[in-house]
Amino acid sequence: MGVPIVGVIGGGQLARMMIPAAVELGVEIRVLAEAEGSSARLAATQVGDYRDLDTVMAFAKDVDVVTFDHEHVPQAVLRALLDAEISVQPGPDALEFAQDKLRMRQRLSELGAPVPDWAAVSNPEELQQFISEHGGAAVLKTPRGGYDGHGVRIVRAGTDAGDWFENFEALLVEELVDFRRELAQVVARRPNGEIVAWPVVESVQRDGVCHEVFAPAPGVNSGNDRLAEVTTSIAETIAEELGVTGVLAVELFETTDQRVLVNELAMRPHNSGHWTIDGSRTSQFEQHLRAVLDLPLGDASPIDRHSVMVNILGGPQEEAITDRFAAVMARVPDAKLHTYGKSARPGRKVGHITVSGEDLDEVTYRARMAASYFEDSTE
Repeated sequence: MGVPIVGVIGGGQLARMMIPAAVELGVEIRVLAEAEGSSARLAATQVGDYRDLDTVMAFAKDVDVVTFDHEHVPQAVLRALLDAEISVQPGPDALEFAQDKLRMRQRLSELGAPVPDWAAVSNPEELQQFISEHGGAAVLKTPRGGYDGHGVRIVRAGTDAGDWFENFEALLVEELVDFRRELAQVVARRPNGEIVAWPVVESVQRDGVCHEVFAPAPGVNSGNDRLAEVTTSIAETIAEELGVTGVLAVELFETTDQRVLVNELAMRPHNSGHWTIDGSRTSQFEQHLRAVLDLPLGDASPIDRHSVMVNILGGPQEEAITDRFAAVMARVPDAKLHTYGKSARPGRKVGHITVSGEDLDEVTYRARMAASYFEDSTE
């Protein structure tokens, strides 16, 4: 008897973490990787350029649904898949708003979602005007291609982005938000409209890269807290209005004046949801596969009262990581270690550690202790 086949475009760690979820669900997973030796090499059935239509069509012809490890597949390729009657989840109409930050801001503003004050600027003079109207500083973003702090800079003069104006017709400029912490609300939606949400989490950044995630966000009770109700409502509305299928992560600012503003969107499993592998009854990776196959969604409730995830950034080379397993398991036996099969370089995510339990301070201490074994001079 045949089983559903999910084709994942992109061979990074997100595709890698879909593999055990697929095994547990009893579905087959195939990966179109960008290069040999990718993080998801265990399921990399094809290596090729995701921007090349012939390559993608050859990969997709025998799968039941195509989904993604990243949002960078060109719209022309996505729409050609639809024309060939291949299921694409999430579809190009939704992915457009994850691929282009200007289109995202425009659409979210149309929906009435809470967003920072923003503008599209095409030259240094327009940028300078926005900066002058917003206290002398602003956040500038490239509309495409940014991730983990890349494609984002704080500017204080219109002349601070001459290089970017040479490469883009317009840039996104936003007010510099005075926020007390960053939050992320992750939900999953299937094509029939069913939506399931995990607790809202707090994420802590290091040099523009996610370093720690606290689930749920400290001070938030996902059952009756007003903040959780607001963030869940925002994410569910965005998922419904944009027609997102699969996992959607909504990155948010909680401001010092107690507002919540949408920062970024990701239409795939997200770093802020990695804790769900060990801390939730249904991980974001299993849920994503369920959703794109239009299967009933699983229970997203936490297994423990608190989970803390710490990313391993930089750290030792892959071959040196195994030398540290025994020490971690001896000192923090309940720590769950996930490595991505990547070579280390400063700031690069090469793995993560999750610890769950009843006391937040103890859980945080144990997660940080476990992660400390993998700190290295490459950072």
